[in-house]
Amino acid sequence: QLHLVESGGGLVQSGGSLRLSCTASGSTLDYYAIGWFRQAPGKEREGVACISSSYGTNYIDPAKGRFTISRDNAKNTVSLQMNNLKPEDTATYYCAATRLRPASLKEGMYDYWGQGTQVTVSS
Repeated sequence: QLHLVESGGGLVQSGGSLRLSCTASGSTLDYYAIGWFRQAPGKEREGVACISSSYGTNYIDPAKGRFTISRDNAKNTVSLQMNNLKPEDTATYYCAATRLRPASLKEGMYDYWGQGTQVTVSS
C-alpha cells in the first residue's frame, strides 16, 4: 500500500517561493504517475501539475512559467517548486499517485492521496 506525505507548505508573501515535497513509503515511486492538486476554501479541487513515470510533465495554465514539478526516484519524492506565488495560489495542496493510469490533471485518475499541506500567500 502506497502512503504519501506532503510537506513544505507555509505562509509566504506574494512573489515569494515555496517548495512542496511528496514523499512516498510502502512502495517505490518509479512506476507511478504523480499529480499535485490544490483546493481553496469553497472551491473544487483542481489539478496543478503532473509528472509521468517517464518524466513527462503537464501544468494548468496559471502554473506555467511559475511552478515546476520534478521527481527524484532515488529519494522516492516528487517536488513542486512554486515561484512568484500569488494570493490566488492559497490552498491546501495534495499529491496523488497512480500506477495504472497515465499522468493527468484529473483527480479521478489517481488511486492514492496524501493528507495535504497548507499554502497561504499573503498580499
